[in-house]
Amino acid sequence: MKKSRSTRRWSGLVVAAVAALTASGLAAAPAAAQGETPGVDEIARSANMRQVANLPKQAPFDKQSAFGTDIAFTKGHAIVGNYDGFTIYDVRKPHKPRIVSQVLCPGGQNDVSVSGDLLFLSTDYARSNDSCTSEPMPASNPASWEGIKVFDISDFAAPEYVAAVRTDCGSHTHTMVPDRKRGSVLLYVSSYSPAPDLPNCQPPHDKISIVEVPVKNPEAAELIATPVLFPDGGNEGGTNPDGTRRSPTTGCHDLTAYPSKNLMAGACMGDGVLIDIADKLNPRVIERVQDNVNFAFWHSATFNNAGTKVIFTDELGGGGLPTCNAEFGPNRGADGIYDIAGRGDGRTLEFRSYYKIPRHQAETENCVAHNGSLIPVKGRDIMVQSWYQGGVSVWDFTDSANPKEIGYWERGPLSDTERVVGGTWSAYYYNGYIYSSDIQKGLDVLAIHDWRTAPAKRVRYDEFNAQTQPHYGR
Repeated sequence: MKKSRSTRRWSGLVVAAVAALTASGLAAAPAAAQGETPGVDEIARSANMRQVANLPKQAPFDKQSAFGTDIAFTKGHAIVGNYDGFTIYDVRKPHKPRIVSQVLCPGGQNDVSVSGDLLFLSTDYARSNDSCTSEPMPASNPASWEGIKVFDISDFAAPEYVAAVRTDCGSHTHTMVPDRKRGSVLLYVSSYSPAPDLPNCQPPHDKISIVEVPVKNPEAAELIATPVLFPDGGNEGGTNPDGTRRSPTTGCHDLTAYPSKNLMAGACMGDGVLIDIADKLNPRVIERVQDNVNFAFWHSATFNNAGTKVIFTDELGGGGLPTCNAEFGPNRGADGIYDIAGRGDGRTLEFRSYYKIPRHQAETENCVAHNGSLIPVKGRDIMVQSWYQGGVSVWDFTDSANPKEIGYWERGPLSDTERVVGGTWSAYYYNGYIYSSDIQKGLDVLAIHDWRTAPAKRVRYDEFNAQTQPHYGR
């Protein structure tokens, strides 16, 4: 009898283990055999993830050079930036997304954020003026324009361009923070100095720009502050031990705010910073870290819901190289997971581990850590993230030292003979689904079916900007 009970017990454990593996989504890749690189445009995925819709890029954004970029959400609509403008999608029926309007307004990258009836657009390519009919202009021309554009989107079908504000070195990205006391929205503009011969972007450029947009009078938007974050100049740059080039800090690439906690995390080229924004016009750096072994370019940041961790991404190769391979290994072009220890101005960032997708990609596929957001599950730290042609990865970092992937979805390379830049730029969770902006393929809508992410389906946002993190639960 003991032997029989023991046999049944072990049989049950085996069944449970198989079931758990299948539920984790890592037991099957339906379109491509596990361990193999999928073919051109072939889909590979974990068993717990699937695509529910794709809406290809439409004219005039259907050119290869018209990259799809970042995403903001409001009132059941997804607004996707594009190097040539932006598109507003109705996603109230996730299985049947539809285009409501497109605005042709070239400027690259055209990263977006939204607040109420206002849409904000980052222009980081030198233009002849601030209009949507401007022409490219050499950045060395003092008359060139770069900065922030403001649109009224109260009518999704007919956005109205209402204001523009020029900022030094343009606006590569920006972060929206409401300031209800001032009746305005503050845009923290990230930009950096690429060369010493640009008249409007002279180094040292160790600051950010703060643009204020009055909610009731957005036409009066203006630059109101340019706080310096790196009075000592920041990371000097150099060469990492593996020979990869480490970027010097000449500004910030991306800032993520957590307004309810008066915190901001900055990914600033050669530095990762933690910023106190209790005084919104005078942000204070309270902690700064560097990784002069594996990181090449600090690109973006994400807090966990408790505000006790920060994920920093390293965009090794600038998003154009195949870094998800054996040559670069698991620690380069990866996420760095940091715990926030201490309190107040004594808070520190403590490194815990790296996370990188566990699948090698083809040598024709640009692949590196990129934009993502939390999947709102109380008591767990789960993130969905873009990896360009490495696809979309869902991973758990509840244990900071032992992050684990729990699901993925990806396409095969755009070409198996030449390197074509593509893949998912941003992947964010919004009201039960994952929305991915693919550089070449348009808007993808994905679903994940996993017990670990299931509670997130109960969390609903009217408005969602990944770089302005909301707090969920208690």
